[in-house]
Amino acid sequence: MDIATIAGLGAGVTVIILSIIIAGASMSGFVDAPSLMVVIGGAIAATLMCCPLKTVIGLFGVVKKVFLNRQESVPDLVTQIVSLAETARRDGLLALESRIEEIENPFVVLGIQMAVDGTRPETIEDIMRTEMDAVATRHKEGKFALDQMGRFAPAFGMIGTLIGLVIMLSNMDDPAAIGPGMAVALLTTMYGAIVANVVALPFAEKLGFLSKRELLTMEIIVRGIMAIQAGDNPRVIQQKLNTFVPPKYRTEEAEAA
Repeated sequence: MDIATIAGLGAGVTVIILSIIIAGASMSGFVDAPSLMVVIGGAIAATLMCCPLKTVIGLFGVVKKVFLNRQESVPDLVTQIVSLAETARRDGLLALESRIEEIENPFVVLGIQMAVDGTRPETIEDIMRTEMDAVATRHKEGKFALDQMGRFAPAFGMIGTLIGLVIMLSNMDDPAAIGPGMAVALLTTMYGAIVANVVALPFAEKLGFLSKRELLTMEIIVRGIMAIQAGDNPRVIQQKLNTFVPPKYRTEEAEAA
C-alpha cells in the first residue's frame, strides 16, 4: 500500500471540503449529476479517441498500481547480486542454478538462467535491454492515457459551463433563477479542475516516478548479471552497483570495499 498516494489524495479532497464548510456553504450545492457526467464522460470519451480501447480499459489496473505498488529495495538488490557473484566466483556459474528458487525478482531469474545456460554475453544483454524497453513502453501507455484525461477534463468542464450558461440565458424571464443557474454552470469548471489536478495528473506523475524506479532497478540487474557472467570480482561488482545507491544507504562493508 502506497501511503503517500493515499495521504496526498485524502489531503487534497479534505482541503477542498474544508474550504467549502469554512465558507459556510452547503455541500449539497456542490453536487450536480449532469456536470459530473459532462466532465468524467467527456474526458473518457476524448481519451478513447487518443488511445486504443485496450489501453483505456487497462487504466483500472494502472490506477491500482498507484495505490498498490511494491518498490524493491535497491541496497537489498545489490546485496543479493553480490551474493550471487560470490557463489559464481567460488563454485562456477552452474552453481547459480541451485539458487534460482530463492530469487523473487523475475528479471534477475531471467538473467541468471541465461548465464547458467551458457548464453553469449551480448545476447544476454540484448534480451534484457529489450525487456526493459518493453516495460518502458507499457508504462508510457498508461501514463499517456491518464495525461490525456487530465488534459481534457478541464476542457469538458468549460464545455459544461457553456452549456449551463446557454440554458440559463434562455430562461431570463425568471430573474430569481439566474443565480442558482450560474452556480450550477460553474460547477462543471470546478469538477474539471478537480478531476485533472487532484486525480488524473498526480496519478500520471506517480506512474512516471514508479516507472523510473523500476527501470533503475532493471538497469542495476543488467549490469550485475553482465558482471557476474564476465567473472568480475564480487567486491568490484559491489562498488559498481553501489554507485546507484545513495551514500547514506550503502553498507559499511561496501564503503570499506
